[in-house]
Parts: sequence; C-alpha cells; structure tokens
Amino acid sequence: MRDYDAELEDNEGRQYFYGFDYDVMHPYMIRSFKPFFRGKNLLELGSHYGNLTKLLLNECSDITCIEASGKAVSRATILLNDKVQIHHSTFETVKLQKKYDNIVMTHVLEHLDDPVAVLRRVNEEWLAEDGVFLLVCPNANAPSRQIAVKMGLISHNSAVTPAEKEHGHYITYSLDTLERDAVAAGLKVTHRSGIFFKALANFQWDRLLQTDIISRGYLDGCYELGQLYPDLCSSIILVCEKGK
Repeated sequence: MRDYDAELEDNEGRQYFYGFDYDVMHPYMIRSFKPFFRGKNLLELGSHYGNLTKLLLNECSDITCIEASGKAVSRATILLNDKVQIHHSTFETVKLQKKYDNIVMTHVLEHLDDPVAVLRRVNEEWLAEDGVFLLVCPNANAPSRQIAVKMGLISHNSAVTPAEKEHGHYITYSLDTLERDAVAAGLKVTHRSGIFFKALANFQWDRLLQTDIISRGYLDGCYELGQLYPDLCSSIILVCEKGK
C-alpha cells in the first residue's frame, strides 16, 4: 500500500516542491494552457496543496480536483477556501458524475502505478466530446538532467533517482514516451511543446531567484526559447482531445 502523505515529504536528496515550481513554472504553465482552454469547467488531476489550482481559478470558475493525499487535501481546502470541489481519492477508484471541458494533469503521471489505465479513464469517462486534456510532465531530456548525467550524478537522462522513488516516481518521461502512453490510452494528441528552457537544477534556481541576477525578462526569454526547443525544457506538454 502506498503512503501518499509520506511521498509528499522532502527527503535527503530532494524536495517535493521548490520555489522554482511555485514562482516560475506554475505561471508559465498557465501561460501555456491559456490558448487551449475551452468552456468554464475544469478537472484537475492531482491538486497537491492547491497552489496551481488557485491560479487556475482565474481561468475557470468551476473546478473539481482529485487528490490522493489527505494531508494535501487539508492544506488545499484551507488555501482555496471552498472555491473548488476536492475529492480525496485515487484516480483509479474515484467516481465522477459528469464530463469536463478542460482536464489538467501536471507533474502527476510519473507517479502512477498504471499511467495508461488512468489516461484511458480520462479519454473514455471524464473528457467531454469537445474537451481538451492538458498533460504536463518533467522532461527527461532537460539540460539540467543531461548535465547531471555528464557529471556522473545519474546514469542516464530518464533515470529515476532514489530520492525521486521516495516521492513515488516510477518513470521520467520524454516527449516520445509521453506520447506513446497517451496514444496507447486512446487519446488524440493535437499539440506537443515544452515549458521553460532549463539548464540548472531546481535547487540552483531557488538560490538564484533570491538574488537580482535573474530578471523577469530573462525568465520570459527562457520560456520563449522553450517554444523553439521543447526537448530542452524543464517540462513537456501534450494537448490532447478525445480519441475514438
């Protein structure tokens, strides 16, 4: 049995979330999502503490979340002040009563025991006929990971480190393997891209962001460069529609 609360805890080799995630990646994720949003209802698969959910409320007024960690649900409920409906459940067992125009899953698929089975539920049960599914995962080929390989810190780009395993990671996706699983689940991939060119590790970014070395213009430049080189981004994104 998995302990979803324990998986959220920082460990000796890795934090579960960094300031870089909250302050940089979340706003750029929203920026990447905006052109694809449809309608006003949204299902977020994995809400963690509700930080990204709070930003999503600026785009969609009717949000439902599914979160497996009771600790995360408690904190998200306080942060979001009952503005969203949160199901404390796993994706494999939750029962939902409607379909959604927008479904968002960010940095969650790599945590799942059977990712294709969950993506199949997205396609067959939860996504509206004209809906959109926005799927984001950490990128195995991010320069920060490739540099770690050259430094001998990890064995290969898609390696899952012991610290990542403690956080419940089962796989590190690249664009090809992410699309492989989406297609296997029956989803129709309509767009693929990357979010934020990233050559430094998250802990290095956290230190830099506390200085005046990094400007907003530089961050925007990394985001724009990521549109040209998606395979060198911190995160990769697939935009999917309902498949047959």
